[in-house]
Amino acid sequence: MTIGETNSLTLFEDAPLELDGGAALSPVDVAYETYGTLSADGGNAILICHALTGDQYVAGPHPVTGKPGWWARLIGPGKLIDTDKYFVVCSNVLGSCMGSTGPSSTNVATGEPWGIDFPVITIRDMVRVQAALLDALGIEKLLMVIGGSMGGMQVLEWLTTFPGRIHSAAVLASAARHTAQNIAFHEVGRQAVMADPNWNQGRYYGAAAPDKGLSVARMTAHITYLSEDALTQKFGRNLQEREEVTFGFDADFQVESYLRHQGSTFVDRFDANSYLYITRAMDYLDIPSRYGGRLADAFTAARSVRCCVIAFTSDWLYPTVENKRIVHALNAAGVPVSFAEIETAHGHDSFLLEIEEMDVMLEGFLASAERTYAANRTSEEGQ
Repeated sequence: MTIGETNSLTLFEDAPLELDGGAALSPVDVAYETYGTLSADGGNAILICHALTGDQYVAGPHPVTGKPGWWARLIGPGKLIDTDKYFVVCSNVLGSCMGSTGPSSTNVATGEPWGIDFPVITIRDMVRVQAALLDALGIEKLLMVIGGSMGGMQVLEWLTTFPGRIHSAAVLASAARHTAQNIAFHEVGRQAVMADPNWNQGRYYGAAAPDKGLSVARMTAHITYLSEDALTQKFGRNLQEREEVTFGFDADFQVESYLRHQGSTFVDRFDANSYLYITRAMDYLDIPSRYGGRLADAFTAARSVRCCVIAFTSDWLYPTVENKRIVHALNAAGVPVSFAEIETAHGHDSFLLEIEEMDVMLEGFLASAERTYAANRTSEEGQ
């Protein structure tokens, strides 16, 4: 296994992956990165779950953009998640476009890219693939699973589906179900993609891609990742490289130019069909509905898992109230959980930024998890 570089495994060759939607996939490729060394007893493994437009390049440089990993400030030798101590795994989710099986992958039955024929997936389907990857890597139980936004949704599905395989779990700026507002924003983005004439019913591979539609989708979504205060502080009504407005439809304002840049660079690293499928997976997330509307019942098997939930005051995409619902449900289920609402003006993307209060809480939570995990393993060995 190459450390700190992308690896790929082919899973579900002998038995297909049974999806929540009723379809089955075989085989399934998983692209992933690892950092550090797995201990002899396998007790130092941490799984990082990425968000909607993230990928496995959590700490290593991105091969397309050349930028550092999206959480490189937290993961590495001597950092908060110290890769001299921990074995870190981050995989590209099912349905994505950075090496894991998704709509841009080849359908073995036809020899052509799946396109829109790819089966619709769920967050829980993504987690099933992660669990199979850990099996292949020889990891029976995780010290911790952690993620923000859609990554936090994956953490919640770990708590409901594989609670016995995790010792601790950290959920940042997330939710256990998508609200009507969440679904509405995603639908605007999907319609922008599908309205692009180059989308061609999802069969654009080998031809011009629906970049304009995907760019608009990214622009719309990016607004939800920020806050009004953040936009005002960063841009206000400042003009973009001009002294006065042009009375036209060019990017007069800095905020317009910023959003256009976000959209134009996004299409270089992301697939439009993957955007459709992953946003749909998030929209279908409704963990309470699987338990008669009672979220606490989803966590009853996770009572031995230590949990941490963090929310941000300016996050209006997954606001504090949604994170508190998770905390209340964990408490009701008897799951030990710590919670913090951190005041910041940076909006939903705060979990990606350098927020001192968040770092302090995560550092303490990880240290506590490591101590209790070691104590539990010593106790089990002595029995």
